[in-house]
Amino acid sequence: MQIGPYQLAGNLVLAPMAGVTDAAFRVICLRHGAAYAVGEMAASGSHLLHTEMTRRRYTCDPRERFAVVQILGADPAEMANAAALAQECGAAMVDVNFGCPARVVCGKACGSAVMRDPKLAGDILRAVASAVTIPVSVKMRTGWDEDMKTSVEIAKMAQDAGFCLVTVHGRTRAQRFTGTVNRIDIAEVVRAVQIPVIANGDVTTPGEALEMMRQTQAAGVMIGRGACGNPWLFSRAQALIDGKPDPGAPTARNVHETLEAHLEALFDGENLEEPGRERALVRTFRKHLRHYLEGFCLHEEALSAKLGRMLRMETREALSGAVTDFFEEVPETAHRVD
Repeated sequence: MQIGPYQLAGNLVLAPMAGVTDAAFRVICLRHGAAYAVGEMAASGSHLLHTEMTRRRYTCDPRERFAVVQILGADPAEMANAAALAQECGAAMVDVNFGCPARVVCGKACGSAVMRDPKLAGDILRAVASAVTIPVSVKMRTGWDEDMKTSVEIAKMAQDAGFCLVTVHGRTRAQRFTGTVNRIDIAEVVRAVQIPVIANGDVTTPGEALEMMRQTQAAGVMIGRGACGNPWLFSRAQALIDGKPDPGAPTARNVHETLEAHLEALFDGENLEEPGRERALVRTFRKHLRHYLEGFCLHEEALSAKLGRMLRMETREALSGAVTDFFEEVPETAHRVD
């Protein structure tokens, strides 16, 4: 994909997910074939820019070759300031969030709520584009609901404002994460603009990624929840897109090694002398455990029991030891069940 002056290898992108796509998870997905990864959405409100959570979301990890900061807001001036801050923090691209369907976000007229007001959307897009010298992109839904689909109109505005990329999740805000992804709507956006379009929504297998590309003619595919505990999805899907065979599901040894690498990436550079920091990092990692481990336990009850013990652990050493014990009961060459 060509994004501004950058030529990226591959067609697959890790979607931003609040509480999930921190730097460690992004690094793991990049190692497994993602062309780039979008960080968790960062607030643009001036009163929030200096909070610990927001600061972390603007910080660009040096391990990312193409760092992308996604900003959220409904005020053009604040969004412009946020974009400039992202560039100062080392972002290679700024992404504008017009897609989040969460009630708390839309209740503040942010995220996908902006799609109800194309004029405001255009003002935000122009303000952001004029505030930075790096590439800018926008992630959106197909519209607010079936009667108000504005993705084509807003994508054209983004192109006219100088944006390099558009990502479209094939649902309206009213659908949230229910119903069927509308690939026809995504294809309409692809035909309407000359800049690359990334298709997003319900891609959880390599075959689904290939079909999304074929049916929408998009330049790439964004993968979200399907990548949780399964970063191999990127390399497997890219193989199909490149006309090569699917290398297949990872073995138990692959999963164990990647899980440990993820844990290492999470702790890398952290100050463990800070009171409570190790405990907080272990708790952060807990959300990934089930995703990594499911597919190797024949019985849900057995997996739940093992996870229950792991989720009570509060040190890296204890958690890593429990993971090793888990995989000692699984043949190294056993393949994970998709």
